[in-house]
Amino acid sequence: MKTLTVIIPTYNEENYLENALRSVRFADQIIVVDSMSTDKTVEIAERYNCKVLSRKFDNFSNQKNHALQYATGEWILFIDADERVPNALKQEIIAAMNSNKHAGYKLNFPHFYMNRFLYNHSDNVTRLVKRDNCKFEGLVHEKLIVEGTIGQLKNPVLHFTYKGLLHYISKKDSYAWFQAEQLLKKGKKATYFHLAFKPFYRFFSSYILRRGFMDGIPGLAVASINAYGVFSRYVKLMLLQRGIR
Repeated sequence: MKTLTVIIPTYNEENYLENALRSVRFADQIIVVDSMSTDKTVEIAERYNCKVLSRKFDNFSNQKNHALQYATGEWILFIDADERVPNALKQEIIAAMNSNKHAGYKLNFPHFYMNRFLYNHSDNVTRLVKRDNCKFEGLVHEKLIVEGTIGQLKNPVLHFTYKGLLHYISKKDSYAWFQAEQLLKKGKKATYFHLAFKPFYRFFSSYILRRGFMDGIPGLAVASINAYGVFSRYVKLMLLQRGIR
């Protein structure tokens, strides 16, 4: 049997973390890399015998790469505190690790919003990988770099990502600063074209191309806020170009 380490980054997740930990109790090791929480997040992690790493947050990649240094499992599963691994996915993960067919696997994440899962607004993200030679790159929406082929698991992760409208908008604004800083470092410049066309295309992609309209009002809300997130990114890039933060 292959061994598994689960890595969970946290910051003030006392309302979500315990259920996440319960869902991955089959792992051989659980690492919680915490960004100096001020609530009971660390206390909950310690109660479940997790290895807790406290590290001041600078970016998402560095947090996870830091945790990787302490992982002992042959395989690594990355989840967030608002995500759950149901039993069907657990069995699929175990089978995938032992098959040794791929160096990593993408997991499917249908988003949860307005008390329902949006199966037409989901992401496939590489989250299960062999420990050797894997690392993260990027400040936000970080990318996991793996040497070897990547497979796809069928059973979804339950992702309770939206904790309310204000939280979702705040999350988009926070990400927008990281994304704007990345664009600035690459020498990109924001124009009025970006402010007008890019948000429109994000809405069109989310609501029409990805069939978000089939998710009803929640699908419309998510598409609209995603478009706002893109608009916010380029506004912030303009501010950074002018030396304003």
